[in-house]
Amino acid sequence: MSDLAKRIDQGRGAEPADLVLRGGRILDVVTGELLEGDVAICGDTIVGTCDSYEGREFIDVTGLTLVPGFIDTHLHVESSLVTPFEFDRCVAPRGVTTAICDPHEIANVLGLDGIRYFLDASPHLVMDLRVNLSSCVPSTDMETAGAAIGAEDLTPLMDHPKVIGLAEFMNYPGVIHRDPGCMAKLEAFEGRHIDGHAPMLRGRDLNAYISAGIRTEHEATTEDEAREKLQKGMRVLIREGSVSKDLDALLPLLTERTASYMCLCTDDRNPLDIAEHGHLDYMIRTAVARGVSPVAIYRAASLSAAEAFGLKDRGQIAPGKRADIVALGSLEECDAKLVLCGGRVADDAAFAARADVAPIGRGSVRAPALTGRSFRSTSNRPDTDVIGILPGKIITEHLHEDVAIVDGDKRPDPSRDLARIAVIERHGKNGNIATGFVRGFGIREGAIASTVCHDHHNLAVVGADYDDMALAAQRLGEMEGGFAVVKDGEVLAELALPVAGLMSLLPFEEVRDALVDLRAAARSLGVTLDEPFLQLAFLALPVIPSLKITDRGMVDVEKFEIIAQ
Repeated sequence: MSDLAKRIDQGRGAEPADLVLRGGRILDVVTGELLEGDVAICGDTIVGTCDSYEGREFIDVTGLTLVPGFIDTHLHVESSLVTPFEFDRCVAPRGVTTAICDPHEIANVLGLDGIRYFLDASPHLVMDLRVNLSSCVPSTDMETAGAAIGAEDLTPLMDHPKVIGLAEFMNYPGVIHRDPGCMAKLEAFEGRHIDGHAPMLRGRDLNAYISAGIRTEHEATTEDEAREKLQKGMRVLIREGSVSKDLDALLPLLTERTASYMCLCTDDRNPLDIAEHGHLDYMIRTAVARGVSPVAIYRAASLSAAEAFGLKDRGQIAPGKRADIVALGSLEECDAKLVLCGGRVADDAAFAARADVAPIGRGSVRAPALTGRSFRSTSNRPDTDVIGILPGKIITEHLHEDVAIVDGDKRPDPSRDLARIAVIERHGKNGNIATGFVRGFGIREGAIASTVCHDHHNLAVVGADYDDMALAAQRLGEMEGGFAVVKDGEVLAELALPVAGLMSLLPFEEVRDALVDLRAAARSLGVTLDEPFLQLAFLALPVIPSLKITDRGMVDVEKFEIIAQ
């Protein structure tokens, strides 16, 4: 009997269902009603609801509420600091049954090989990992990445069964000013899904950006900005990551009326935040606690996401839909007691049964040799551009401070919270080193360093002592990338990320524990930020206003140009 015939027969009860969930209630994310009856499943597909079914296997879900599996509509698995296999094991038991990733972190280091690694891994996971092809590698021409990807590189992958479309188009100036490289990618993917990335873009420029065929947006940080983007036809993805926290600002806009056009995403969230707070489950719990209608937030987490990205086979517990189901103790707590991904229980046995894919990108950190003198300032004027951190945001302020020149150098000044920041090219291409100033870390001594450095993923270091900065950078080279905290010539804490300098080979639990130690070590230096390492990473992203730094220098993002020193 064909799979189609089996589904029809099991749906009408002519044959026992492969699996029956019995005793729970279903939240219908369309009508908002709680439905009674069994859920019958044939293979990976729901074939029956609101009735009683016989089955070859039963799972008792008495007292539980069944909701559709959660869909994270935009994230970078690499920012979880673990491989796709460990990410799967970390978040699927929390109810994330589909994740739409943009592998542009690893693509900026390894090019198409990085994207292919995710495409090769995705069929083996318990969750369904979908891929949007990285549109901006590098994000601009104001940085040195490990690779460059053009439209001609992406088109052979566009029909891969795990590919949805084109990932976040970060170079919005390139779109609205019709840069030839941007136009080639937009034309190649015309009519397919193109994901957006346009922080603070408004008015006619926003109209032009949307007119390029860009459909979704996760960079809205205020209710007013998000409302304009909704009014102009974009689907708004509410983001709550480890650094970018927009949930509180956008929740007032999420109602049963708007929920069909709003989705949820995490973008960048590490295992420590997931352990302490949660993933999409945290967003849902928080929204309900803040008074958002449960049907609105659960619809945004499932059906709205499926519709926004053309995944017509999921998002609702209904016949014909993929059997992605989360059984909750309560809608308010969003506490997953059982998770089914395509009809398969997401448990230890399922994770243990997966085939593996060998990691790639070893030995990718090839930074130049550094000494403390490498971090001296080359400027000859006291007026100094300073990156101003805004906690909970990846947008920054463009500040100006007078910093005295002493012995040909402008030194860090912890009394004014002025730390030295540097970005060092680590792909072995040119050995660039750029330095500047940043306010907002609170660092009084020592240094912290990272090879997670969006999106070019060069080596970033911030500190109050040049020798400690040099040691931190050297240590990252020795361990093939990662995070390090240094004080008085001693490494206080570290985490190796040898997969392209971005991901660990350890279980996510060990990565989580290492992050606890790193956070404590950073605080011992005076650092006040909750997540200093990812905050540092975003200071190097030259497509997020207002002031950033790359290996080529300080970047005025408003003018989209490198500042002359």
